[in-house]
This record gives sequence, structure tokens and C-alpha cells, in this order.
Amino acid sequence: MAVVFGENIDFSEYLQETDAAHSVRKPSSYVEDVIAYFQQPDEAKGAKLPWEKTNGEVRIRGGEVSLWNGINGHGKSLALGQVCMALMGQNQPVCIASFEMKPAKTLQRMCRQAAAHDLPDVEFIRSFHTNTDNKLWLYDQQGTVRSDKILAMVRYCADRLSVKHIVIDSLMKCGIREDDYNTQKGFIDQLTACARDHNIHIHLVTHARKGENEMAPPNKMDVKGSGSITDQVDNVFTVWRNKGKERSIQENGAHNVSDPDALLICDKQRNGEWEGKIALWFDPRSQQFLGNSYSSAQRLRF
Repeated sequence: MAVVFGENIDFSEYLQETDAAHSVRKPSSYVEDVIAYFQQPDEAKGAKLPWEKTNGEVRIRGGEVSLWNGINGHGKSLALGQVCMALMGQNQPVCIASFEMKPAKTLQRMCRQAAAHDLPDVEFIRSFHTNTDNKLWLYDQQGTVRSDKILAMVRYCADRLSVKHIVIDSLMKCGIREDDYNTQKGFIDQLTACARDHNIHIHLVTHARKGENEMAPPNKMDVKGSGSITDQVDNVFTVWRNKGKERSIQENGAHNVSDPDALLICDKQRNGEWEGKIALWFDPRSQQFLGNSYSSAQRLRF
């Protein structure tokens, strides 16, 4: 079953950052990697997101850090949970460190998404937990956690558990003041070094600065905190709910079916060739984000 761990783990040997071994090498030493990039593009370009229409646009690669930004309540953690299900379905183990939600609640939401049903039966729930064995771990700490402890947890997961993706939800719970930009910059720099040195992908949840309203989607310039955060990371994703559509439904009971419920916005993809907006539709029963207005929720492979 999905493994939950917390302060009972001895992180002492992972608290100190070690220097990565760097070397100067000839171009020919990389030739096989470059050939693989051209001949095996799917493997070379990274893992896929849950939505088929994103396959040619966005990939989640080892050695990178992604920001998942958004306004409070717009579903960034929910969407990221669905992304984690897709990663596990591609045999890429995940660890989720949610400092704002207990592991049982995280698992309940993911199990609901996996079942494509608001009330999965007990047999499915047990199967979900059994089949996520060695694919999913949860770091059981809520509230503020020191940034050095988080970095130790990341190194431990990569070294001992062979985890490929680590979710940190969220930056505001990493023991750094909102106005301490230098410490924020240093922490993100260490995260990028960890991702690169261990060839893992780190997903960091951030919050958007408060704007005049929630009707317009934020962009990478609206990430709360130091401006260097978005400069240092490899990818910036924003999850935005279409509040205008929701209000129209509430007030008029009508809406344009082609108008999406949400947008996944890629504002930065350092090692990709595409940036833009991806329209999504939300299924409340399963809590899945769907790629088309005519799609229905399906059980997820994990």
C-alpha cells in the first residue's frame, strides 16, 4: 500500500548538502544520449501529463523543478494529484509532501479520481492502496517544516526510495518568511541542485499574489515571493478556475458548453518548445479534470 512516513525517519545523513561530482567531458561522451533523444523522443522527452492533447506540447523531465501556481481554491493541488496518478501509471514513483493536508485526505481524493466515482466501494479502495505499493509515498508532516528538513527528505526519497517525482505543497510552509527573498532564492537554488544531481523532478506548489479579482488568470509574474523563483525553475504551470462561467451558471443556469471550466497554463518550459493554455473541463463527481467538454471520467491506470 502507499507508505506514509514522518519524523520517525532519521534524516541526519541527508541534512548536509554534498558537492556533486562535476567533470569536464568531450562531446563524444554524450553521443549516445543525443542519439537516444532523436531516435526515442518519447523516452528522452519525459513523462506525459494526464491529458492526451498535451503529449506533443508538455513533458515532465528528470532533473527539473516545476512550479504549480494558482489562486487559493482554484484546484492546483487537485490537478497535481491527477498528474501524480498519471506519473504512477507510467511507472514513475511519487512522494507527496503536503503540509496543508493529512495523508488520509490526500489518498481519499486520489482514490476518488482513480475510481472516477465519488463513492468507490471498499474493494476498490483496498485495491488502490495495494496497487500503489512502491509507487506512492506520503511524508506525514503538517504545518511549517524547516527548509533544510525538506531538502533532507528530498535526498532521502531519491536515494533510499528511488522516487522520481516529489511534490512539495507548498512553498509557504517551508519555514521561509514571505518577505525573505534571499532565503527563498537560496532554497529554490538547492531544490534545483537536488533535482539535477538525483535526476528527479520536483513539483513545488506556490500561491499567486492577490489581484483585483479572480476573473483573469495569473501568470508567472504573479507568483507570490521573490521574482527569482520563476527565473530559477525549469517550468511554470498555473491552474485557473473559470469563475466567470461558474457565476453565469449560478445566476442564469446557462453557459456555453465550449467554454472551459479551467485552464492549465504553461508560462515557462525551459527544455521544451511550447508555451500556452490548455482548456480543461471539471467533473465534480470524480474530481478529474477532463481534456474535452464531451469527455466522461474514466478509471485511471496506476
